[in-house]
Amino acid sequence: MQQGKSGILAQNPATQERKLRLRWLLGVSSIPLFGIITAFGIAPQIADQNIPVATIVENISLPEQLAAIEAATTENHPYWQADQVRKDDTLASLLERLNVRNDDAIDFLRRAPEARALASQLRPGRSIVAKTSEDGRLYELHYQPGVDTSLDIRLVNGAYQAEQSQVALENHIQMGSAEIRSSLFAATDDANIPDSIAIQLAEIFSSDIDFHFDLRKGDRFSVIYEAGYSNGEMVKPGRILAAEFVNQGETYQAMLYQEADGQSNYYTPDGKSLKKSFLRSPLEFSRISSGFSLARFHPVLQKWRAHKGVDYAAPTGTRVKATADGTVAFVGTQGGYGNVVMLQYPGDITTVYGHLSRFAPGLRKGQKVSQGDVIGQVGMSGIATGPHLHYEFRIRGEHRDPLKMALPSVPPITAHNLAAFQQQAQPRLSQLALLRGTQTASLD
Repeated sequence: MQQGKSGILAQNPATQERKLRLRWLLGVSSIPLFGIITAFGIAPQIADQNIPVATIVENISLPEQLAAIEAATTENHPYWQADQVRKDDTLASLLERLNVRNDDAIDFLRRAPEARALASQLRPGRSIVAKTSEDGRLYELHYQPGVDTSLDIRLVNGAYQAEQSQVALENHIQMGSAEIRSSLFAATDDANIPDSIAIQLAEIFSSDIDFHFDLRKGDRFSVIYEAGYSNGEMVKPGRILAAEFVNQGETYQAMLYQEADGQSNYYTPDGKSLKKSFLRSPLEFSRISSGFSLARFHPVLQKWRAHKGVDYAAPTGTRVKATADGTVAFVGTQGGYGNVVMLQYPGDITTVYGHLSRFAPGLRKGQKVSQGDVIGQVGMSGIATGPHLHYEFRIRGEHRDPLKMALPSVPPITAHNLAAFQQQAQPRLSQLALLRGTQTASLD
């Protein structure tokens, strides 16, 4: 133990000598660092307040291009401004927002016949753009008064000129599907389908579905139709290309097909025509107030008598259509019918339209009319308690119930055209299948 302890103590002088050398080495190597720190500490600051300052002004000419830009920015330069017609807008308020203040432009817009469309056809939401100077001088103005018309006004050689032109619409194909919960129009509104498409839908299937009282809650329909767009907005719904209607569990389908002679018609997928020789109803939409009956108590005469027709309750002025291609046999006033039109058809068939408020302009005996032509308007002339249309269907003078009798169809697609029709119909049928259970879509 002592030897070990003595051994350790004997090594201490050598160890201390090595430590001393290390300290000297560290001390010498640190001298440059202290010099750097001292240099930073004693470096003199520059006295910038003693530097002389002077202002020198010199005229420099700009290059020609820059000079032209500077001159243009200082002029009364015209600019474009876009706005929309508001609900309470007048011509004066609209021009004020567009910064149109020169009297000759305002006078032209108010008085020139070719420019009056701006003042007389201000439609809320329609876009309008004008090019004016800062002091309110009008150079150009563009407005779209109709869905496919444009009014363009320009300042040419110091005088204003106006021109109306047709607007080229972008054609798109729209698709929609909906379920009947209360009415056809309510369903199309929910699916954002235009009213004109709903009317077409009712006309296409009118020979199979009576839209006055056959609709049921839960009925469904799908429709593919054309639509015209302007600036990304639908402005003009077009024709139905294909449609499907499920009424009380029964499915009806229609495909539009154009023959070689340009005539278009709707057919079932197997080529049968949906057009009947006679329309089921002479009104687009109405309520049946009194049906065909051999014994009905007359509300005016106060006695029982046969009612050999159908009464359609509708507002005064509702359009009345010819139910088939025929000839006017009588137009005028006749007894309890009041103002009445009678149309004659081959096969000794006659249809009667009574209690009209007025006749179609120029309608006369012997005139040819086509199915769907407007022949008059609903009224309450003759013996009537309220505005309605009295409609009769006679075969060789015998009255028939127009709601129950079978209506003959027009011929189907010819065998020569059947293959082309089915080839065209197949993609539409696939699209209708995809629409079942959906709401709306579009095909570009």
